[in-house]
Amino acid sequence: MKYIWLSIFILTLLWSAWHPKDTFICFLEVLPALIGFVLIVGTRKTFPLTPLLYTLILIHMIILMVGGHYTYAEVPLFDTIKELFDQTRNNYDKVGHFAQGFMPAILVRELLLRKEIVTVSKIWLNYIVLSIVLAFSAFYELIEWWLALASGEDAEAFLGTQGYVWDTQSDMMYALIGGLTALILLSRLHDKQLKRFLP
Repeated sequence: MKYIWLSIFILTLLWSAWHPKDTFICFLEVLPALIGFVLIVGTRKTFPLTPLLYTLILIHMIILMVGGHYTYAEVPLFDTIKELFDQTRNNYDKVGHFAQGFMPAILVRELLLRKEIVTVSKIWLNYIVLSIVLAFSAFYELIEWWLALASGEDAEAFLGTQGYVWDTQSDMMYALIGGLTALILLSRLHDKQLKRFLP
C-alpha cells in the first residue's frame, strides 16, 4: 500500500512541476505538500498514522499539486463548470479550502486522541478539533497575505481571489464546513482504525 501511495505522490508531483502555468506560484502552492511528505517520511516508523489519515493526506496533496500546476483560478475542469453553471469565478480554490478543513480535522482528531490530550467527551473533542481547524485556516490566510505582499505582481495569481471581496472569509467558511463534514462522516471509521493505537 505504501508503494502505491508513494507512486501516486511522485507521479502527481512530477506532473505538477512539468511546465506549470507559473513556476514560482507552483512552488508556493506545492510547498505544503512537500513539507507534509517530509514529515510523513520522518515519522512513519516512530508515529505511524491510520490508513484513513494517510489516504486523506494524499488526496489533499493532489489537490494542492493540481492547484499549483494550473493556479487555483485557472483549473480547466472548474473553468468548464463555471461556464456550464454560469458562475462568475473558477471555484477550484474552494475545493482546496474545503480540503484544508476536511483533512486537518482527522489529523488533529488523531493527535488529540492518541496523545490523550482530550479525554473528556466527544463534544469537547469535536469543538477543539474545529477550533484548531479554523485557527489553521485563518493562519494560512495570513501566510497567503504575507506571501502575496512579498511577491508583488504575482499576488493576484497566488491569492486567487478573482475579484471576490469576501474570498478570505469564504475560504475559512469552507474549511469549517470541511472539518464538520469530516467529523460527521469519518469519526466512526476513524475510531475503528485508532483502536490499534489506543490503550
